[in-house]
Amino acid sequence: MKKEKGSFLNIKSWAAEDRPREKLLLKGTAALSDAELIAILLGTGTASMSAVDVAKSMLQQAGNNLDDLARFTVKDLMKIKGIGEAKAIAIVSALELGRRRKDSGATDRPKIAVSKDAYELLKGDLMDIPHEEFWLLLLNRANRVIRKHKISLGGVHGTVADPKIIFKTALEELASGIIVAHNHPSGNLTPSQQDIDLTRKLKEAGKLLEIQLLDHLIVAGKQYYSFADEGLL
Repeated sequence: MKKEKGSFLNIKSWAAEDRPREKLLLKGTAALSDAELIAILLGTGTASMSAVDVAKSMLQQAGNNLDDLARFTVKDLMKIKGIGEAKAIAIVSALELGRRRKDSGATDRPKIAVSKDAYELLKGDLMDIPHEEFWLLLLNRANRVIRKHKISLGGVHGTVADPKIIFKTALEELASGIIVAHNHPSGNLTPSQQDIDLTRKLKEAGKLLEIQLLDHLIVAGKQYYSFADEGLL
């Protein structure tokens, strides 16, 4: 790769197949090496080193161990060729986020084993409101909650839940399973024909996308109805 004397080796000037950003978009984060991920944070290298080369040098200083790299201070990183204060701060910040994520741990995510677990997680959002709302729980393969998301809200007599929006949200979060829920402000737990039809659509669409519909809850005050418990899934 040619470069002008004294110029920075900016990632944007690389061949498309060599750009970590494009590689991430095409193949996902798992396809990138530690050096390539760090290079994205750096953005540029030096006149004689690409961002990936600078990242490799940084990793070598830490014995190619990310845990050891996380112990480096801003001043430590600035001793490495090609790392100024702004880049050092970006690296320290990214590693701190990783540490916080590790400390929080996957076990902090609620696990849904039975319908009551889902109800307990959603009742605060649904039990006392005077209008209908439709909520979505996104779960990983271990049935731990990735996050919950409000899909729509409506009036006293109903709300619209679009399966396309539901599964778009699930796909963006790489969810393996979903639980949907809505409330009946009237207090009537009996599912409507619209509720039954929507459940069927979601179940069938989930099969095609390999995202299982695990349950559909109807919340009415302090009570709830579970399609799974009633054998309707």
